[in-house]
Amino acid sequence: MHGANRTGRPFTGDYAGVLLYRTLHKFGYASHAGSDNPRDGLELIGCRITNAIKCVPPGNRPEPGEVRRCNRYLAAELRESGPKAVLALGAIAHGAAVLALGQKASAFRFAHGARHDIPAPWGGSVRLFDCYHCSRYNTNTRRLTPEMFEAVFRDISEFLSQ
Repeated sequence: MHGANRTGRPFTGDYAGVLLYRTLHKFGYASHAGSDNPRDGLELIGCRITNAIKCVPPGNRPEPGEVRRCNRYLAAELRESGPKAVLALGAIAHGAAVLALGQKASAFRFAHGARHDIPAPWGGSVRLFDCYHCSRYNTNTRRLTPEMFEAVFRDISEFLSQ
């Protein structure tokens, strides 16, 4: 086990966390740029990180049934925190967020850099921001570059400052 499976904190101690926490820090959402263990003093500022799936799926790729079974937990987290914005890292997270907001995933298509205003079950709406997952594969193949990742965070920051 490594990364979040070892540490118990999402994106902690794995390659995807390097880009995520560095970018969170750059935009003022984290107290420092690194995250290698849960006792590193990292504090999130005005944001929260959660997973669409609460268990480790085989091959680290959840099946649609696993997403549906775990979705009540994500829906509860969203309901409790009532966010104005949600960032979905990848199509699986996008579909889980849409489902947790009580909508059909097919009504909101995933695309890197897309923004979706989705009615919130608690009233108002949530803006869902789509981004390719910050996995080693996506960054090594340059499907996602640091500049692309930062552009999504700029959009989020601008939206939240309105």
